[in-house]
Amino acid sequence: MTVSNSVKLPGTLAANNRLDRWVTINADGTVTVRTGKVEIGQGIVSAMAQIAAEELDVDYGRIRMVAVDTTISPNEGSTTGSRSVEEGGESIRQACAEIRDLFVHAAARRLGAGIEGLAVTDGTVRVRGGEKTVTYWELARTVDLAREATGQVRPKHAEDLRVVGTTLPRLDIPGKVTGAAYIQDLELPGMLHGRVVRPPSYRAQLVSIDEAPVRSMPGVRAVVRDGRFLGVIAEREEQAIRAMQALARRCEWREQADLPGDNAIHDFLRAQRTEDEILVEITGAGAKAGSHLTATYTRPYLAHASIGPSCAIAWWHDGKLEVWSHSQAIYPLRDEIAKILKMSASDIVCRHAEGAGCYGQNGADDVAFDAVLLARAVKDRPVRVQWMREDEFGWEPFGPAMVVKMQGAVDGAGRVASWKEELWGNRHITRPGRHPNPGLLASWHLEQGFDPPPAVDFPLAMGGGSQRNAVPYYEFPDELVLNHIVTAEPVRVSVLRALAAYLNVFAIECFMDELAAAAGADPVEFRLRHLTDARARAVVQAAADKAGWKPGAKGDGTRGMGLGFARYKNIGDYVAVVAEVIVEEVVRVPRVVAAIDCGRIVNPGGVINQADGGIVQAVSWTLKEQVRFDRTRITSRTWDDYPILTFEETPAIEVVLLDRPEERSLGVGEGMQGPTAAAIGNALFNALGVRVRDLPLTRERVLAAIAG
Repeated sequence: MTVSNSVKLPGTLAANNRLDRWVTINADGTVTVRTGKVEIGQGIVSAMAQIAAEELDVDYGRIRMVAVDTTISPNEGSTTGSRSVEEGGESIRQACAEIRDLFVHAAARRLGAGIEGLAVTDGTVRVRGGEKTVTYWELARTVDLAREATGQVRPKHAEDLRVVGTTLPRLDIPGKVTGAAYIQDLELPGMLHGRVVRPPSYRAQLVSIDEAPVRSMPGVRAVVRDGRFLGVIAEREEQAIRAMQALARRCEWREQADLPGDNAIHDFLRAQRTEDEILVEITGAGAKAGSHLTATYTRPYLAHASIGPSCAIAWWHDGKLEVWSHSQAIYPLRDEIAKILKMSASDIVCRHAEGAGCYGQNGADDVAFDAVLLARAVKDRPVRVQWMREDEFGWEPFGPAMVVKMQGAVDGAGRVASWKEELWGNRHITRPGRHPNPGLLASWHLEQGFDPPPAVDFPLAMGGGSQRNAVPYYEFPDELVLNHIVTAEPVRVSVLRALAAYLNVFAIECFMDELAAAAGADPVEFRLRHLTDARARAVVQAAADKAGWKPGAKGDGTRGMGLGFARYKNIGDYVAVVAEVIVEEVVRVPRVVAAIDCGRIVNPGGVINQADGGIVQAVSWTLKEQVRFDRTRITSRTWDDYPILTFEETPAIEVVLLDRPEERSLGVGEGMQGPTAAAIGNALFNALGVRVRDLPLTRERVLAAIAG
């Protein structure tokens, strides 16, 4: 730790620059650390604790992490885009470095010693070569943290790290094992239970309703109706479910056949008016000779498919509103509720409680507003609302369907001479707080309701949305990438893990394999020809070496091996994946090897956990998942209609970590999706000699490709 005059504060620390907003040193020998990023299974709470322990020089076991709470936590916006450690981790790192410096200076005054003569071990400051000591806990009352961060203290250098870079037990696991962590298991005194009756389809209109018989059902405390928003409140959950079912039977709706149907969605996207943008344009000579190829790749709408349905609790009391939610955007959720209800945000408290894995925007924000509306009808008692599985699959926002068309050529030297790429799809974000129109489902169904917000994208500097990873990370002499943004949104969409990178990387990496085959080159060697970034080359080689890659090896008709690579957002972590497939009655993936460079690793075990989870979900998407809908409504509303990967289908996974402690930490949570899909697609081609370009890679599509 050194003093500097020119350190720029990390972004979220600059926006929340009071040190006491982040850390409290407690007299009982513990340290309370607050972050604005939420735990969604990715292990970031433990990573933040390690960073704090490292910079403060205290034992990891002393750290007490606090769930996001709008009354006490720094406002770091949403937890998304694999930016938690990059943003929040760097802010905690800087804040803790400054706090340590304040305590060391206070200790120097107490001990009558110079700064250079002091050492800190687990919060105890001692005079080197002497016996005089003082602890942080003894100094806690005299060191005032109600001050702004200055950026004048540098965090530790890589060679001084002792806690960061080691695998320590995750703080969130005990609560997950017992169920104590999950919002679905949270119970408040006097709590009631609510359920919502949704329209059968997006634009269905309520024709008639008979509420009276439901009001007299056992345990029912209220039936709520506001426009098309319908709900029930009861003493017990099963009573609320029965009342919801009874109310649904007494509703008559008029539906519209205004959807294209899932089998026609990709033609629909390409037929729409678009807003076009050129993402890259490099004009070279192109290839007059050599091999010219064209290919089109697609993905369907994808659901978040969280195992636990979305759930929330709301409580109106004493002129205030309290909300418990597993939203990934606690502060934006609070602000969105305040905007809709025309309340002051200071009168609303939102607290995070963990839910089932989501990685994007499922129904968590929506169910929170459902609970708010229902609880308003029975003030002074908290109301818990949990969606039914049909609600989750029918009404959550989906990851958008997309189309990518490729055209390319290789020259006589076996290099890519030209590359043209065109994308079609929606923007990816309708999360609360991104548009003047609120992004909460129930607000669109109220009598005095709002129009749904159009999807937007992150700025390209933050990785974009529809254009995420659309620009290849390879060096080509002639290159054009066009993004055709489809503004018509027949199906509700929003962020899903990796956003458009899932298909964009699948398309780029599969097309690289197709060009490699045209050039007569090994896929690994072909990529290395076109990569100039040493870190990118290193992960490709590391994955190939670990997997036992044999240059030029062909599959045997049932087994194959393939590789996919990407640098997430072209500014994030480097990932290379090798997948093995077995093609029998269906496509199976028995083994996956991944190599990852995410800069300075905070917790190696946590990185591996993240990689494992991303790979498993990517395998599931790639082999199985697809939202189904007809001309009127979503039809995939159960696990039978929307199957996901089972435990017995989960591959063996090996992860190689390329630690670079001198580099900044990069997020890991979303980097696996595209490379894993591409590796599977390329392995399938390696096994069978036929290319399947439409996701998911189902039995029917494989048979169709074989049949030609």
